[in-house]
Amino acid sequence: MSETLFEALGGEAPVRAISNAFYDEMELREPALARLHPPFDGTISSKARADFADFLVFWTGGPKQYLERRGHPRLGMRHAHLPIDAAMRDAWLRCMTIAVAHSIPAGPGPEALIARMADVATFLQNVGPTDG
Repeated sequence: MSETLFEALGGEAPVRAISNAFYDEMELREPALARLHPPFDGTISSKARADFADFLVFWTGGPKQYLERRGHPRLGMRHAHLPIDAAMRDAWLRCMTIAVAHSIPAGPGPEALIARMADVATFLQNVGPTDG
């Protein structure tokens, strides 16, 4: 049986660390992006952080608490109300790339995660060209 991305990243603790580091980076480096999250003041709530951590654990092949609690992610539907252009996509991906680099050692797991995240970020872009 082949290793999941969740396993390649080191399991639950490192994946949750990525989630927290991601929102820390967003608050620090991309305040306009952070303001899109409730309470819309440039901070990310603990609930949003926990939900994303659960999503990331599930999405990388770990335990399915997110799926059991919230259902299918339906990323396009959940983000459709946000105008996501290339600049927003790139800002989001910058935060994720820095969070991964700060949370786990370099290697095939982090590289695979960033590649998948880049695909998702481009998929969610709904304003302007998506060819980056």
